[in-house]
Amino acid sequence: MTKGSFLTFEGIDGSGKSTQARRLAERLRAGGREVVLTREPGGSPGAEEIRRLLVEGSADRWSPETEILLFTAARRDHLEKTILPALERGAVVISDRFADSTRIYQGATRGELRTVVDQLHALMIGREPDLTLILDMDPALALSRGLARESGEDRFESMGQDFQDQLRTGFIQLARRFPLRCRMIDGNRDPDIVADEIMAVVERALR
Repeated sequence: MTKGSFLTFEGIDGSGKSTQARRLAERLRAGGREVVLTREPGGSPGAEEIRRLLVEGSADRWSPETEILLFTAARRDHLEKTILPALERGAVVISDRFADSTRIYQGATRGELRTVVDQLHALMIGREPDLTLILDMDPALALSRGLARESGEDRFESMGQDFQDQLRTGFIQLARRFPLRCRMIDGNRDPDIVADEIMAVVERALR
């Protein structure tokens, strides 16, 4: 059995996940906890190499089936090299995205592939977070934020507004399916208010 706590942030592109994940990590560290802040795709050297294949380039660069395989390969390396070692030594692992993103981005919105996503997850990953915080935000606002970053990693944002709308619906349905693990957080509010609510939820979970 692992000793640490595994927390994930999910939500559509531009919803504030990365910012809130960093803020949570800072607050937990200030309270004396060891925290490993990581992300997907990525989070380990091998997974970061795969990340570039997934988030850069044209929207039609990969088929949904190929994306699922690439994400699963990156996640397996991330799990082996970063997540499990940190949990074993008792750290709090905070990941900006994990398997739920693949369930929604490829499994729920890009073809009838959810069964494939779940089967691969069971075979190759076999781990769920202890707590998942889903940042819910108006898709139009989130999309404008994501594109404004001009990070070069905007392949999914380039798929447009309809795609973002589908993603939001998928995350809402996910929260309903896994109510014990997932918490919906209204990301349309002031970031300080959002951060305070997240901290309160996490403190209860870590008791």
